[in-house]
Amino acid sequence: MKIKTIHDVHHCFDHALAPREWVSSGDTRRFDILDASGGLITRDSQAEALTRLPAGQLNPVCGPLYMEDAEPGDVIEVELVDFEPGQWGWTGLIPGFGLLADDFPSPWLKVSEYDSESVYFDEDIVIPFRPFAGTIGLAPAEPGQHSIVPPRICGGNLDIRDLVKGARLYLPVQVKGGLLSIGDTHACQGDGEVCGTAVETRMAATATLRLHKGDRIRSPMFDVPPGASTEQDAGFLVTTGVGPDLMQGAKDAVRFMIDRLHKQAGMEEQLAYALCSVAGRLRVSEIVDQPHWVVSFYMPRSIFRSTSLRAM
Repeated sequence: MKIKTIHDVHHCFDHALAPREWVSSGDTRRFDILDASGGLITRDSQAEALTRLPAGQLNPVCGPLYMEDAEPGDVIEVELVDFEPGQWGWTGLIPGFGLLADDFPSPWLKVSEYDSESVYFDEDIVIPFRPFAGTIGLAPAEPGQHSIVPPRICGGNLDIRDLVKGARLYLPVQVKGGLLSIGDTHACQGDGEVCGTAVETRMAATATLRLHKGDRIRSPMFDVPPGASTEQDAGFLVTTGVGPDLMQGAKDAVRFMIDRLHKQAGMEEQLAYALCSVAGRLRVSEIVDQPHWVVSFYMPRSIFRSTSLRAM
């Protein structure tokens, strides 16, 4: 049986939005998802285009879908069944946005070709194709229009790189019908998405939706399919940030990695920052030995083609 495709998009979460479709528990839908720019960034775009992106039009999402019988206190499960790859995506340094926005005030844009196995990020850098949807969320209980950019306890722009094919995301329902929307597909992304963008791309995603009555969870939770988080055999280069502030520790760990890639690999700093966002792993390694915490940033060596880069 042919799966119905959802094409309609919107640009905010708002429980007053009219549902595009009513679904029942167990239904499967295909979502035709635009990239984070809503199609405004093209293969031929220059970096300056990033300064003209209309904030209210970014991260368009498909939906919303009304789940029959869903009420506050229930849970909607989103099983990610498939992702259909496009051909190219973009990564940008957008002025005023990203973990190190003060360090990188100028716009910078990178277009990457990809196929069903690899993202060709740079001449010497090939990243595994690992598609997922960055934004999966329900409408919040609070009235009014809410930006799609921040995550919330009912989901939204979570940017969890492990929400790949086979993963199951569970979202707490805050309003009748839930009002599910999905968008922001990525060809690959690192933990933290530190520069503010991944490899942003248009893509179709298929999901099966299920209702769990009275499950009552506080915030999103998810199941990761076997093999989705397997560490790569070539190992990692890891930098750290240590101190009493986790945000500062995260910035220090990423700055350390950028500096290492710049000095040891001769990589321009903008490219190194973008690479951290699409391929790195930002992790809290230690948060119990107060008053200082350890944040680690992992860069997989397997993405580098040359042996000299792998040996950094």
